[in-house]
Amino acid sequence: MLVTLTEVVERRTNYSSAEVQRSYSLKEVTVNPAHVVCLREDSGTAQRLQEGALPEGLDGRQRFTKVYLDRGQAGIDIVVVGSPAQIQERLGIDRRELLRG
Repeated sequence: MLVTLTEVVERRTNYSSAEVQRSYSLKEVTVNPAHVVCLREDSGTAQRLQEGALPEGLDGRQRFTKVYLDRGQAGIDIVVVGSPAQIQERLGIDRRELLRG
């Protein structure tokens, strides 16, 4: 079962100058919960929200989670809107299962 989350996407502009200008947008991303390796709160994105760097309309109390996904030889990490507990619940990985072996 795939789950749709809201991802915070960084867009870098003005590569020619010494200082890179960054802007952010929100996009939907679909994740396979079976490939999630780790969830970790991302305080850096919360700080950018307080600085006003993220898109308008987000509550100042909003929390963010970095989701680490397995891709075989390498992994990918994405930042999504929501606390780790909220994301864990949305992904349906908060249920404990007994391994039978």
